[in-house]
Amino acid sequence: QVQLVESGGGLVQPGGSLRLSCAASGFTFSRAAMSWYRQAPGKERELVAGISNYGESTNYAASLKGRFTISRDNAQNTVYLQMNSLKPEDTAVYYCSAKYVARSGLYYDYWGQGTQVTVSS
Repeated sequence: QVQLVESGGGLVQPGGSLRLSCAASGFTFSRAAMSWYRQAPGKERELVAGISNYGESTNYAASLKGRFTISRDNAQNTVYLQMNSLKPEDTAVYYCSAKYVARSGLYYDYWGQGTQVTVSS
């Protein structure tokens, strides 16, 4: 079955860095555009960054560009989110998402269970 398993979250001090990973299984990874979303307490889920099937294009939330970097390794079926210069307002649950295009042309959206990132001194 389809699985997206995030890892790498935790507690970090302001100004620190974390690298999140999302390991995918159960579908052809290169047929999926991948994204990271986050949801802070009391707020709506928001897009953090996205990357195309082979990594040729990326997009970021305007407020995060320059601090966060999304990348993927199709050989390892993994997408990453490098987060630098973290701020307390980056505290949230971070979710990995896949938009998979089947050979039929149908789209499927898959989600991971999320990983908590807490930025605090």
